[in-house]
Amino acid sequence: MDYRTPLKYHFKTKKGWVNDPNGLVFFKGYYHIFYQHSPNFEKPWNESMHWGHAVTKDFFSFEELPVALYPDKAYDKDGCWSGTAIVKDDTLFLFYASIHDNIQSVSVAFSTDGINFTKYDGNPVITGFPADGCPDFRDPAVCYSDGNYYCVMASGNHEKKTANLLLYKSEDLFNWEYKGILCEWENSKFAECPSFMKSGEKYLLAASVCKEDSHRFSVMYGSFENEKFTPEYVGEVDKGPDQYAGQIFPDHKGRTILISWLPGWNYAGYRKKDIGCMSVPREIKLVDGKIYGYPVEEVQHLLTDDDSAVRRDEKGFKIKRAGRKSVVYKGEVKDLKIIRDGYILEVFVNGGEEIYSVLL
Repeated sequence: MDYRTPLKYHFKTKKGWVNDPNGLVFFKGYYHIFYQHSPNFEKPWNESMHWGHAVTKDFFSFEELPVALYPDKAYDKDGCWSGTAIVKDDTLFLFYASIHDNIQSVSVAFSTDGINFTKYDGNPVITGFPADGCPDFRDPAVCYSDGNYYCVMASGNHEKKTANLLLYKSEDLFNWEYKGILCEWENSKFAECPSFMKSGEKYLLAASVCKEDSHRFSVMYGSFENEKFTPEYVGEVDKGPDQYAGQIFPDHKGRTILISWLPGWNYAGYRKKDIGCMSVPREIKLVDGKIYGYPVEEVQHLLTDDDSAVRRDEKGFKIKRAGRKSVVYKGEVKDLKIIRDGYILEVFVNGGEEIYSVLL
């Protein structure tokens, strides 16, 4: 498969490396998609990370805007890494992991027009990791709930071999107090790219959890009381081998939307190929105790019933990939919908009960 094939429906930069979606938010009439970006794609992760920026009204056509955040301060000279966005008083705030000399902290930038950003003079706003965490301390996820702002930090505990999410609380977005561990996974290295928000009558918490030789995208619905999260429903949603760092955000229509990075890191030399892009947006729902993900209404016209890369049989289906191991699904298939865009394939099983994101 030729990774240089232009993509029609999946956002990728005109030039440069793209990875984790950051700061997904609806602001001033547009959906804003920020993302990890190396303007010179020949050197992904070898130059300090930037925040790229694109907007869309329909998730179908995208306008790429100038870089939103540059690593131009002493506290972020080694990169403006992953984070989230939140709107307060008609101002858009970007929270990001600021890194210098292997020290990871949290910094904030703000904008009234959604295009030009000013970094806060008091940065960084969270410094140093607590005893519950480790130097892998990053990816702030900020939300508002019941009169307070909360920031969830991805981390881990190397001695206990656990991945965890750490909770901070603030009244003003600038002064933060550590509240303790929000969630923890055993036999794991660390967590990355969390999302946390109220969704319907429940709270949603999600993260990419890394083990020694694998990763999974864990989505949970549960209760949040006394600053403690109790999971009630747990799902993986996207089981495809070519997805990572999904971020979930609430939009102005009351939807809970997931966008993931489709990295293709199983390709030999993928860091030199500039093949990454964003997934189509999926609406996340809790239905009868199961967590579903299905393309948002704006892109459902792209769905088809079959594709030459998908071979169905009485046991399920197989996705054939040139030069790589096939992706196999075993189970009952009541409904199968597919979005194909060049070398990108996204398969939705039984109304979104499972998703498989694949680079062919």
